[in-house]
Amino acid sequence: MDEISQRLYVERTLAIIKPDVVHKSEEIEKIILKAGFLILQKRRLLLSPEQCSEFYAHQYGKLFFPSLTAFMSSGPIVVMTLARHNGINHWRSMIGPDSFSVAKESHPESLRAKYGTSDLKNALHGSDTFLTAVREIRFMFPNTVIEPFHSKEQTEEYLSTNVIPVLLHGLTELCKEKPLHPCIWLADWLLNNDPSLPQINDGDILEDKK
Repeated sequence: MDEISQRLYVERTLAIIKPDVVHKSEEIEKIILKAGFLILQKRRLLLSPEQCSEFYAHQYGKLFFPSLTAFMSSGPIVVMTLARHNGINHWRSMIGPDSFSVAKESHPESLRAKYGTSDLKNALHGSDTFLTAVREIRFMFPNTVIEPFHSKEQTEEYLSTNVIPVLLHGLTELCKEKPLHPCIWLADWLLNNDPSLPQINDGDILEDKK
């Protein structure tokens, strides 16, 4: 059950290929896909200093803020909505620490250690929480409609309550029947025994005909 629920539970996160490595975007995208991510949305754009200030508003007041907004508006960037199981943490793990120098020292295999050149020009961005990802995706892709994902616990509860018992019952009946075409038989059985659908019996049909 845990394996099934993990496959169903995915997260979206925002990835940014920054101006200093935008020329490496195709190479980085291949790494992203190889890591099991889906690229749901992608666009190349040039942000104004004002847009950068709005995107990084949570950093306002810090000494590096003017340099950050100037750098991020200095050239085109590539923004992507990524999705996979545990997507937020996995992408953050792949890119490494925010500080390029720390990444080089403690996470030499990370993407920031590989592609970054300084603490400011650290090559890549990743959302750090679910709520941040929602805000950042909506900022970069304004027309996006983000439906809430169920939590892992909600997914497990749904599977254990509504899916696993029906499937086990169907497999038990399949073993008893031993049909010539087991896959087709099981598919028909599941359709006829889906608890989410109203069950129609002969009495109901007769009543409709009167």
